[in-house]
Amino acid sequence: MKTGTGSELWKRAKVIIPGGTQLLSKRSEMFLPEQWPSYFKRAKGVEVWDLDGKHYIDMSIMGVSACILGYSDDDVNKSVKKVIDTGSMCTLNSREEIELGELLLRLHPWADMVRYARTGGEAMAVAVRIARAFSGKDKIAFCGYHGWHDWYLSANLADDRNLDGQLLPGLKPLGVPRSLKGTSIPFNYNKIEELEEIVKTNDIGVIVVEPVRHEEPEDDFLGRIRKIAGSVGAVLIFDEITSGWRMNIGGIHKLYNVSPDIVVYAKAMSNGFPMAAIVGKSDIMNMAQESFISSTYWTERIGPAAAIATINKMQEKEVPAHLCKIGRIVIEGWNKVAKKHDLEIDVMGILPLPIFSFKHQNSMALHTLFTQEMLKRGFLASKAASISYSHGEQHIERYLECADEVFKVIKKAVDAGNVFNLLGGPVAHTGFKRLA
Repeated sequence: MKTGTGSELWKRAKVIIPGGTQLLSKRSEMFLPEQWPSYFKRAKGVEVWDLDGKHYIDMSIMGVSACILGYSDDDVNKSVKKVIDTGSMCTLNSREEIELGELLLRLHPWADMVRYARTGGEAMAVAVRIARAFSGKDKIAFCGYHGWHDWYLSANLADDRNLDGQLLPGLKPLGVPRSLKGTSIPFNYNKIEELEEIVKTNDIGVIVVEPVRHEEPEDDFLGRIRKIAGSVGAVLIFDEITSGWRMNIGGIHKLYNVSPDIVVYAKAMSNGFPMAAIVGKSDIMNMAQESFISSTYWTERIGPAAAIATINKMQEKEVPAHLCKIGRIVIEGWNKVAKKHDLEIDVMGILPLPIFSFKHQNSMALHTLFTQEMLKRGFLASKAASISYSHGEQHIERYLECADEVFKVIKKAVDAGNVFNLLGGPVAHTGFKRLA
C-alpha cells in the first residue's frame, strides 16, 4: 500500500504533539502503523473520506463509540446549527440545561439532580469528588476503566500492574502524587469476593463500576455490589460512558434493575459533540455546592442541544433495537467465517459493541493483517466494531464478504508461517506505549 497524505501528516504530528494526538485510541499505531490514513476530510453516516479523497466504510470504532447515530447526523446538526446562529456562550445561562436535565431525570426516576461536564474523564472526576465529599472517606474501590485522572491512575502507585486487568495495560502513574497511594483499589468483574475482602480491610467511601464492559454480570453481581455499598455507607457510581444508550434508552443498569447513587454519561449521549452528565440522588449531588466544582465551558450551549436532539431521536427511532440487530449479524458473521477458515476466535462485548480476538500466539499480528487487508477493500476495521444507527444490513453484508476473503488470507499465512512477511509495517500496539 502506498503511504498517503494522512500517514505523512501523522509523522509531523508526533514531532509537535506528544503521542501524536489527544486520545490514545486514535493513535495510528493502535490500528495499522505506518499505513493508517490517520486523518479525515469528511465523514457522513458510516462513510469516511481521508485527506486523499479515498472512501471507506467505518466498521471500527465510529469516533471512539461517540457517534451512535452515525457521523454528521442531520437532525443533531440542525439543532447545533441553530445554537451556533443564536449564540452558544453568554453571560446568561442556557435553557437547554434544564430541558436536558428534566429529560435525563424522567429516564432515571431514582435520581433527582444533574451536573454537566464535556468529557467522560472529567465527568468521572466530578462524580468521584462529589461522592467523596458526601461519604467523608478517601478510599475508592473500583472495577473497570474510568479515564486518566489522578484518582484512577493512583491505583498503579501501589502496584504498576493494578490497572492492567481493568482494560488498558501499561498505564504509568507518573505525575500522580505519591500521597494518593492506596486510595484507589481495584477488583475484577464478577469477582464479588474481591470487593468483599476490600471493604473488610479498608474504609471504603466510594465504589465505582462499569455495569457491563465485555461480559454479563453473573450471580447478581451488580445487586450484591449495591448491597455492599449500602452496608458500608459507600456511594455507588455506575460509569456508563461506554455502555449507556446502546442496549436501551439510558443506562444499561436499568436492564438489571439495580440503581446506583450516581450514574455518569458521555460519548453516545450527544453523537460526537462534547457533552457529559452526572445524574444522581439529591442528598449526594448537593455536595457539589460544598466542594468547588466549576468550569466555564461546562455552560456552553452546543453540548446540551446536541444531547437533547440525540436522545430524542434515539427514542423516536428505537435506536438500541437497531444496534442490537446489526451487532448480532456482525457477531454471527465473525463466527461463521472463522469456522469456515478454521481460525479460532473469541467474541465478547455487548451486541452494539462486539469485539473479536484471534486465539493465536501472534494474535496482534493477525489483527494487524486483518486491518491492513480490510483497508485495501475499503473498510476502516479493527478487532472492535462500534455499531451505529447508520449501519445498514447492506454495509454489513459487504463487510462480511470482505472479512471472509481476509480470513482466508490470514489462514493461509498462518499455515505458511509468513504472517509477518505479509505486513506492510509494524504490528499494531496494545495498551499504552511511548511513541518514538
